[in-house]
Amino acid sequence: MSSFVDSPKGQDGFDAVRNGLHDPDDLTTSPANPESVGERLRRLRLERGLSQRELSAPGVSYAYISRIEADARRPSVKALRMLARTLGVSPDYLETGSELGDTARRELRLADAELRLRLEGDAPGEMAGLLAEARTAGDEASTVRAEIVLGLAAAARGEHAQAIDHLERAVASELVTPASRPDVFSTLGHAYSFVGDPRRAADLFERCLTELKRLAPDDAASRVRFSSYLSYALTDLGNLRRANEVVEDALEISNEAADPYTRVRLYWSLGRIAYEQSQPQTALEHFRRAVALLEATEDTIHLARAYLSCAAAAFASTGDVADVRRQVEHAVGLLGPRPADADLAIVRWLEAMLATRAGDAMRGCELAREAQRLAGDVPNQHALATWALADALTVANDPTADQAWRDATSALEKVGTVREHAESLRGYARYLRAMSRESEALDVLDRAAGLAGTPSNDSASADR
Repeated sequence: MSSFVDSPKGQDGFDAVRNGLHDPDDLTTSPANPESVGERLRRLRLERGLSQRELSAPGVSYAYISRIEADARRPSVKALRMLARTLGVSPDYLETGSELGDTARRELRLADAELRLRLEGDAPGEMAGLLAEARTAGDEASTVRAEIVLGLAAAARGEHAQAIDHLERAVASELVTPASRPDVFSTLGHAYSFVGDPRRAADLFERCLTELKRLAPDDAASRVRFSSYLSYALTDLGNLRRANEVVEDALEISNEAADPYTRVRLYWSLGRIAYEQSQPQTALEHFRRAVALLEATEDTIHLARAYLSCAAAAFASTGDVADVRRQVEHAVGLLGPRPADADLAIVRWLEAMLATRAGDAMRGCELAREAQRLAGDVPNQHALATWALADALTVANDPTADQAWRDATSALEKVGTVREHAESLRGYARYLRAMSRESEALDVLDRAAGLAGTPSNDSASADR
């Protein structure tokens, strides 16, 4: 790294790193044979061709310098400053062998951690200690950066509650804004959704949009991005009228930020809204436009997720098993050999429904249970997997289907969309009728009917 090359040790310092005397993965590591302050003082004095007497100054006698070089005396702060000035180095370097002060060293370690997070997907183990160190020192900038690194790393691992804990503290600082760190706000909002709290996600994204309009009115790309995120959260809440308004506002400014990702987000938003309005064919058209744009950008992970959205919409729209299977196979190929559990959970959920539709209920049960396991602490995905399990158990004439339907409808009432909840209730009613439990079936259908108008009722769905 350039910091070693630029140090007073020059190229020798760089060679020490290259030859293994420093651990390049640990920016705090000292050389294998670290210099003492006295040794460093003597080396620097000799490099500059000075005698102890020539280096001396009022208050720092040559005898005092001799004792320091013999490691028989630790120099005072005043002596360090005077000697460093004469030698042409910083007091920090003379005392520690590093040109960096505590704050700069923390910043260097944080930069290393941020790069590691982006390249390797996780933060180094020293981050918790670095956060504590920054707090103790009252270093707000480093504290906030450490919270961000830990929060983003937790989100990448699927530990959404921990991510919320760190990122909420980060965004409470005036140092972090939607314009300067959109990734922090988007990750926090998505973490809220993952733990089944789209209301907090919607509130956060509304606040981001308001702040961007006030402080960065010309940043069209960021406004479109957060409009898309807000529309997702509002759709999850069933507030489709407001979601439509947000997307329409974004469309008006999208020509100012006409990059492919902007258009993808808008088509995806429109697709989700149409899907929740029970217009799966329209949703499918929007999703396909998003897929076409993503194929042009070659973003394989997002493209895979777009194919999965297409598959879900096609399942509801046409019921064409072969078409849905093709979409899922495309997604699986793009996700690669080690997909994230959250993505694989959606794949297994769709495969479970395909197996059940094809008459292989036992395979459907197996896939649905795997989807439940993979969903982990993502409530909505777990609820959808439970719904698929209930459907498969029904086809298999398994007596545990009743409990699976109860679990699915209860979970989707809490964390699902209005459409998902209503559809699961109708599925449960069909099961009850097949079991000749007509009275219970009518009660469940009444609950489903009560949800029918909810998506267009802003006040009711917004408070949901």
